[in-house]
Amino acid sequence: MYDYIIVGGGSAGCVMANRLSEDPSNKVCLLEAGADDTTFLNDMLIKTPLGIGALMWNPLLNWMYFTEEEKNMGNRRMYHPRGKVLGGSGSINAMIYTRGHASDYDEWEALGNKGWGFKDLLPIFKRGQDQQRGGDDFHGEGGPLSVSDPRQVNMMCDVFADAGEEIGIPKNDDFNGAVQEGVGVFQMSQEGGQRCSPSKAYLQPVRTRPNLTVITKALASKVIIQDKRAVGVVYRQGKKEHRIMAAKEVVLSAGAINTPQLLMLSGVGPKEELAKHGVPLAHHLPGVGKNLQDHLDVILIEKSSQKESYGFSWEFGLKALKAPFEYMKTKSGLLASNAAEAGGFAKTDPSLDKPDVQFHFTPSWLRNHGLAIPEFGHCYSLHVCLLRPKSRGEVTLNDNNPKTKAKIHFNYLDHPDDMTGLVGAVKLAKKLLSAKAFEPYREKSIQPGPEVDTDEKLEEFIRQNAETIYHPVGTCKMGNDEMAVVDDQLRVHGMKGLRVIDASIMPTLIGGNTNGPTMVIAGKAADMMLGVEVLEEDKVSA
Repeated sequence: MYDYIIVGGGSAGCVMANRLSEDPSNKVCLLEAGADDTTFLNDMLIKTPLGIGALMWNPLLNWMYFTEEEKNMGNRRMYHPRGKVLGGSGSINAMIYTRGHASDYDEWEALGNKGWGFKDLLPIFKRGQDQQRGGDDFHGEGGPLSVSDPRQVNMMCDVFADAGEEIGIPKNDDFNGAVQEGVGVFQMSQEGGQRCSPSKAYLQPVRTRPNLTVITKALASKVIIQDKRAVGVVYRQGKKEHRIMAAKEVVLSAGAINTPQLLMLSGVGPKEELAKHGVPLAHHLPGVGKNLQDHLDVILIEKSSQKESYGFSWEFGLKALKAPFEYMKTKSGLLASNAAEAGGFAKTDPSLDKPDVQFHFTPSWLRNHGLAIPEFGHCYSLHVCLLRPKSRGEVTLNDNNPKTKAKIHFNYLDHPDDMTGLVGAVKLAKKLLSAKAFEPYREKSIQPGPEVDTDEKLEEFIRQNAETIYHPVGTCKMGNDEMAVVDDQLRVHGMKGLRVIDASIMPTLIGGNTNGPTMVIAGKAADMMLGVEVLEEDKVSA
């Protein structure tokens, strides 16, 4: 018998395992469907920043999801990687650490979620952070998660920032400070040139606690529910089925895809969906799996006439051969790159009160999640996404077998404002790439080519080429309306002893990368569960 069972050892689950086991009287079990991240090969791939290339398509560490056919995206089934290892997607992502805009969290609070405004969450962001530049009003030091400047920054990132400044986007060396808008080099969840994953930060330091049990390769198949109370979890490990019980609570931290699937397999969700697949109804909750949101990414690729970017040439090949030795010795050089070293936040309309697009600049060819074969030579790419899309999708069941992947339908571009916004975003990106700063390097436009010269052609280009930037959220949204799944304490509506604590509780998508905010959701949840209060003097004025 455990006090707490946590399902999912990802970004939120690692935080929860750490915090709930702080009290030695709490007996905690963490279940992870994927692998242990500390074995030699996994550790090497995960810690090395450029290892993301091997992690993106690794079925041993990645769920490798595909969506259903997306009708507004040329009926494509779109690839959607998610981490299947301790640390979750925080073990396979690009390590970019951003928080979003302060107003994103104030909107959550305005929706009726008390205590979720930016003034309430900033102290939790700071507490969890070990900012290598030092602490200040917006940053903490001494926390579990190391946040640092990258050790490898290609000189083309400076060209990108100069180009942004040239067209009126200010340079910014801190997207998590007082002002989000601007272009520059991202900070990373890295320590000493290596990835600092949620597992490295929160789980590995406490795995020897006698009151914490971590079980990997354990696929949760259902939550055991008695009289609308969660009392345990059934999981499979290999060919064996196991049942474990929770005296206090079951916490679902399996992410925006797996958490709603597990709820539905347990009989909690839309009754029509459960009946369709022969799942006995435990509690009708129509919002489970709904409200799915994501950032849709459009990639612009330019051929470079110079060889400063990462590319495919004899000169670069020699550098690549030396890279492993340089990294082993100094934890710097090519292998210390996350590929997307720079970027920023900008407004498509100067009258907007906050940025509506995000850039990720890669000094290389990067297309189709790293699978597309690049041209010989050197390129640079600019990714652009709309920060607050209005389209909503859903996660539903394929059948009642927990081993079967869920149906994922993002419903991208269903709302007409999303296409209008993306067209404006791509135009802004093209303007940036056309700036004088890039003139010494610009050879030709590869994607989109010069033939894409009208809004109609640009719309078609977006439909045929846009991909995910890997930020699914919202499928168990927090709130008090009829489609909300959890309340502002993250307790599942109508249930006892059951919480959802991961990115699926976000009512709306934040304006930035989602990994840091997901860990803060867990930090906030742990405070509530353990009765920890944020002191008034630690809060900031809105």
